[in-house]
Amino acid sequence: MRVSRQVWQMEGEMEDDWTVFVGIDWADEEHDVVVVDQEGQELGAFQVTHSGLGLRALAQRLAELGAGNPGTVAVAIETSHGTIVDTLLERGFGVFSVNPKQLDRFRDRFSIAGAKDDRLDALVMASCLRTDRKLFRQLEPDPPEIVELRELSRMTKELVSERQRLTNQLREQLHRYYPQMLELDVELYRDWFQDLWALVPTPAKAQKVRKAKVARLLTKHRVRRFDAEGLLEVLRQPELPLAPGAVEAAEAHTTLLLERLALVCRQHKRAEKTLTQMLSDYAKEQEIEEQHDVEILRSLPGTGLIVLTTLLAEAQGPLSRRDYHALRALSGVAPVTRRTGKKGKQKKWTVVMRRACNSRLRDAMHHWCRTAIQNDPWARAFYDELRGRGHKHGRALRGLGDRLLKVACAMLRDGTMYDPDRKLCAMAATERAA
Repeated sequence: MRVSRQVWQMEGEMEDDWTVFVGIDWADEEHDVVVVDQEGQELGAFQVTHSGLGLRALAQRLAELGAGNPGTVAVAIETSHGTIVDTLLERGFGVFSVNPKQLDRFRDRFSIAGAKDDRLDALVMASCLRTDRKLFRQLEPDPPEIVELRELSRMTKELVSERQRLTNQLREQLHRYYPQMLELDVELYRDWFQDLWALVPTPAKAQKVRKAKVARLLTKHRVRRFDAEGLLEVLRQPELPLAPGAVEAAEAHTTLLLERLALVCRQHKRAEKTLTQMLSDYAKEQEIEEQHDVEILRSLPGTGLIVLTTLLAEAQGPLSRRDYHALRALSGVAPVTRRTGKKGKQKKWTVVMRRACNSRLRDAMHHWCRTAIQNDPWARAFYDELRGRGHKHGRALRGLGDRLLKVACAMLRDGTMYDPDRKLCAMAATERAA
């Protein structure tokens, strides 16, 4: 869901559109619902089942409490996505998300003893939404293309993680009975490596295979890093002395792992191809609407397919609003400052890394910055400057990510592409002034 925060300039300056406030403590099978009015008086408490009939009945009952106008009903819930959220947004209710840590603090207002109950949590959310609405985040439905892009982007990342997990298991099996294969120092999920293993699955078969067969395999996959003679020299090193049956067992296990790995690799290639097509279609739609967000972000150094789709899918709301401060907090590049107590005559002041953020966006920012310093002179110079101040690698990457987000928001506001020469000129002017 796209998230927006409403800000009030003066205490007490609030919208009067909401007349009914609802708290929903969601669960797998039954959701607890509590409804209060503008004065905080409880209008009702009930449970609904997590089913099509149950959610339709919930929407109908909340609409009746709002005098037939869903736009006057504000709903607080402890999640920002899911079927129940989509159902309420689709029918026009105002849906606000509350963080579980916030709910835990709000609960202390109602129960000092620390009691916890599903109905109590629903009451806490409804009451606090009425009194502290500016602390909640209002959810808005994303465009359908962004929903699809987000789902496919997350699926692609899951496939990469699954591929890595299977590769680690494969490496463990090869280390168990066939360490010669690992000496090749190649990515084990590559097609040519899988064909090579099928040709010589054990050290004994490597001793018997003909050089011509290995040469044909390397030619078929256009592998130039090895020649047949050098590759066989590695594979024909003395084998490990193992107990009877150990090689056969490890070979059977490796066969199953390679079959699963091949399937995951095919799915990953298909997902990346679909992701590229969806991104291209989205860029064309934006051009029709005279927007160029995709092309502007693509022009930034280090933004490949995965980074770009993650930015668009996970931070669509802040990007569309050009909200730099929301982006830096959501991605985790904004540090957290803690000032408390006293140390001598001064406040104790510490700055730590932000943990509460979107983990997918944090990973994308890390790879974005890592690639940017390899391909862009300005990014490299900025990173080196932070390292020169004594910052560690991770802290320097986050500092560069913070600056890249600021540049991206400025480019999106102005509708301009990234110009490396402009950055280099600004960097040279700064050096001359120093």
